[in-house]
Amino acid sequence: MSEPAIAVDSLTSPTPVLSVGPVTLPAPGRAVDLQVRVSAPVTGSELPVILLSHGLGFSNNLSSLNGYAPLANFWAAHGFVVIQPTHLDSRTLSRDPGPSGAPHWRSRAEDMTRILDQLDVIEAAVPQLLGRVDRSKVAVAGHSMGGHTASLLLGARLTDPHDGTEVDLAEPRIKAGVLLAAPGRGGDALTEFTVENYSFFLTTDFSRMTTPALVVAGDKDDSAFLTVRGPDWHTDPYVLSPGPKSLLTLFDAEHGLGGISGYDVAETTDENPERVAAVARLTWAYLRNELYPGDPAWQAACEALTAGHHPLGRVESK
Repeated sequence: MSEPAIAVDSLTSPTPVLSVGPVTLPAPGRAVDLQVRVSAPVTGSELPVILLSHGLGFSNNLSSLNGYAPLANFWAAHGFVVIQPTHLDSRTLSRDPGPSGAPHWRSRAEDMTRILDQLDVIEAAVPQLLGRVDRSKVAVAGHSMGGHTASLLLGARLTDPHDGTEVDLAEPRIKAGVLLAAPGRGGDALTEFTVENYSFFLTTDFSRMTTPALVVAGDKDDSAFLTVRGPDWHTDPYVLSPGPKSLLTLFDAEHGLGGISGYDVAETTDENPERVAAVARLTWAYLRNELYPGDPAWQAACEALTAGHHPLGRVESK
């Protein structure tokens, strides 16, 4: 199978993007049907797919199919089909998320599997995309709570706090992932607030998260209301999982990683357009490398990251 028409040098020549949303997918048994946004380059064929899971956040709209434009637009302009669901814990749905405000951790992962099951429906709803998707090349990405969702799809496990069963939501159709400021391990790493309100975090187990992934963490992301471990907590998905994995540590970055959840977002505490651009470029390059072995984009992006007198971060791999 040939590679997509958009290749490595497309970093300097982004393609115009078409974005369609909401596309509604039938979801029997779900509280509401699943709505997604689909973004893709207007040209190119055999396009790989990124499923992008939103976080929770403080805004009313970014935690939905309408968020994360700085990443979704970049990835789509450089050759990916980006599919963004609105999860059941999105504020846009004005729903009670459940006991003690606990998010729909299971339904979030199931949303992504439902999307893969209904790619025919998505292509039919977006005729410009018909026949242009390479379904053998699928990745998942998620920020914050979305990073937890992505980790489950990549093979992380947990124990359901309601019935004590071990939960395995690994999705074999997903070949690689990107975890952005994702939650780390449970147990004594958690604050009392987290234990009381997000008890499913207690048993997070990365030891069987075998799918290749890039973990992105800010060295100033202390997430003090969730963990007592400080910024290192967000590196757990790398440290505690088997390889192959890579870790991108961003210097001076807080939970928003410079502002990836949207353009000019007031809730971003570390606004830095250069950092956001680096996250977009490096995550794109990593997924290119994983989905197309031998692609030089990842090595080039890592070299660019550390060039100059003020590097934006560092990368390590195992």
